[in-house]
Amino acid sequence: MRYLSRYLTALFLALACVVAAPSGVVAQTDVATTTDADIDYDAWERAATTAEGLIEGGLASTAFLTSRRAELARWRGRFLAAAVANDERIATIRSQIDALGPAPEDGEDEPDALATRREALSEALTQAQAPSLRANEAFNRADGLISEIDDILVDRQTQELLESEPTPLNPVNWATALSALADLWRNQQEETGQRLQDPDVRSSMAEEAPVIVALFLIGVALVLRGRPLVARLGDRFLDSDRRRGRIALGFLVSLGQLLLPLFGFALIVTGLNLSGLLTEDGEALANGALGVILTVYAALWIGNRLFPGHEERSAAFDAQMALRKPARRTILFIGLYTGLAGLAETVVALDIVPPSAHGVFVLPAYLGLAWMYWRCARQLRLFRSDVPGEGSADFGLRIAGLLSRALLVIAVAGPALAAVGYLNAAEALMIPTSFTLFILGVLLALQVVIRDLYALVFRSTPEATSDALLPVLVNLALCVLAAPLLALVWGVRVERLQELYVRVLEGFTLGDTRITPGIVLAVILVFAAGLLLTRVVQGALKTTVLPRTKMDVGARNALISGVGYVGIALACVIAITSAGIDLTALGFVIGALSVGIGFGLQNVVSNFVSGIILLIERPISEGDWIEVNGNMGIVKDIAVRSTTIETFDKTDVIVPNADFISGTVTNWTRGNTVGRAVVSVGVAYGTDTRRVSEILLEIAKGHPDVAKFPEPAVDFMGFGADSLDFRMRCILRDINLLVAVKTELHHQIAERFAAEDVEIPFAQRDIWLRNPEALAAVTSPSPLTPSAQSAPSKPSPPEDT
Repeated sequence: MRYLSRYLTALFLALACVVAAPSGVVAQTDVATTTDADIDYDAWERAATTAEGLIEGGLASTAFLTSRRAELARWRGRFLAAAVANDERIATIRSQIDALGPAPEDGEDEPDALATRREALSEALTQAQAPSLRANEAFNRADGLISEIDDILVDRQTQELLESEPTPLNPVNWATALSALADLWRNQQEETGQRLQDPDVRSSMAEEAPVIVALFLIGVALVLRGRPLVARLGDRFLDSDRRRGRIALGFLVSLGQLLLPLFGFALIVTGLNLSGLLTEDGEALANGALGVILTVYAALWIGNRLFPGHEERSAAFDAQMALRKPARRTILFIGLYTGLAGLAETVVALDIVPPSAHGVFVLPAYLGLAWMYWRCARQLRLFRSDVPGEGSADFGLRIAGLLSRALLVIAVAGPALAAVGYLNAAEALMIPTSFTLFILGVLLALQVVIRDLYALVFRSTPEATSDALLPVLVNLALCVLAAPLLALVWGVRVERLQELYVRVLEGFTLGDTRITPGIVLAVILVFAAGLLLTRVVQGALKTTVLPRTKMDVGARNALISGVGYVGIALACVIAITSAGIDLTALGFVIGALSVGIGFGLQNVVSNFVSGIILLIERPISEGDWIEVNGNMGIVKDIAVRSTTIETFDKTDVIVPNADFISGTVTNWTRGNTVGRAVVSVGVAYGTDTRRVSEILLEIAKGHPDVAKFPEPAVDFMGFGADSLDFRMRCILRDINLLVAVKTELHHQIAERFAAEDVEIPFAQRDIWLRNPEALAAVTSPSPLTPSAQSAPSKPSPPEDT
């Protein structure tokens, strides 16, 4: 049961880290207050020397090295805190030295008072830096020793994986395994009989009989009836009329299907321990049987959650009913063979089993697991093909495809390694795969629960919930949180994860500033608060303050946008400075980046500056009718980089702001909506031109949308090729009605001209054929055809077309 205890320990450690988070924060706070005076460097020297001796000798056990590594890690944390404990004092002394001005160069004199003060401050700076330098040196030594121990532990772990044992395919080892199993049975019988004959054991059993019987009865009841009872209760919740929350509630209730039988079997094992009948080997075997119960019931639980037996309930990968029962059976047998592998590991760990028999006990369990992995891979492929449409385009189905290929490889490689004697390598490949499938199944089952909780909290419909972003982010966070657990399952030591955690907490140095996760979190929180305050101020200006002023809509929008940009800039500066980041230390970095940004993003910067100019000068505003670069429409939005124009075809055109500054812009409605309409018309030659002017002027003055002042005017433009040309000019009260007004004027002109017998001419052209005989020769038929024998026609006189 070595592998199962390790993985359960990893799970408990992960849960302990979550539960003990407050205490961890307190411990970190205590370390953060460590100063150089609190550190016993003599004790550190002894601890470091001992660790160096263990590393050089290479004979210390893995457990002893792990304990030494934990001690070194505690020393390293204290040194890290002491290294930065005096930073404020050092910064103060440096600012005092800077206030004295630059030190005089060689040959230059300095007033005695300044020289004395500079010397005193320099000495104080040296004394203030001494503890930090000593702590940094000790920190580097501790960090180096930890790295050396980690390398030794990794080498030992690798050697353990590559360790070879007698192959289980040798028939000689089969007899040895059967003999060991028989010896184990006889030993258990003999030891149990001896314990029954022991008066002390019998007396203890008599005293604890009521408790033992109660534990047995309760345990058996929970094992036999606990799961069906909880299943019926969960079905009642899932079949209820509640639209929201029933899935999450059913999921919580279904956990009883796993916990109640497990608790019942634990009560039975506890009763056996109280009876005193279990020997040391018997207790190990009982724990192994408990592992089998755990894996079987866990498989039953996750199988029913992913592939329920009710057709109306959704299943993983949208599996049809015909595929659900085989999937549940495969998951059940994966759990069963995983538990049997653990029980086999428990048996081979007993002293009575010789090493040559180890593979004989574990190989059958690995073969069963390989068979189930092969079935699982095949079913995952069936799920992909069962989904209509392009299933490979779905991310989840693509992950299922990759997982099916990996399972096929593991199903072949695992038993092959066990068959040739690499039992540790086979265990490290087969068993973590089972636990990984369980963890992935839990994450997959939680997706439906998260969506149901989202619908419950936000009162959303199923369609809105499926398109929401928050459930996706929560599921992504759960996957990230599961990554350390997966790492522990696949053999990564807890110390390595702690080391990674420490490295993340240490952060990195940028200039003279150390960037840590705490600083990043502080920057994010302060910036979010500043951004929220900015949005509140913008909302107050937009709804309460500005509507009571005489500012137009464009000016209001410009002011609100300006407040937003200033607020965001201030939020950035305040967030960075409040986190203790020295902006002067980042000056060189920002200066270097600005050169690259200036070349690579010059168009973006140009558009940004142009957007600021548009907001300040306001040559255009939202709602204006403008024309720029051949695009005509209504301004819908003015952003920092670009402006959105809605054309009269109801399409949005995104125009860079630089085009408004460097190009020509026609604003039809800037300042007011007054505009001019021009209508051109031609009449036939011979028409009374003065009467035409009077008619056009009457039409213009009679239209209600034409302004009375300036008065409309009619111009006789000249003598055209086909007509006498006139132009009617009138000022409109609202230029937005230009198209409608011109259309109405055209209708009235056509009606009045028809009533006054004024003809609107159209173009006429006369065509003359200079050499019709040549045209007839070209177009005449071939002499071989009957039509070619006809006489050529005479040229016809020109016609008036």
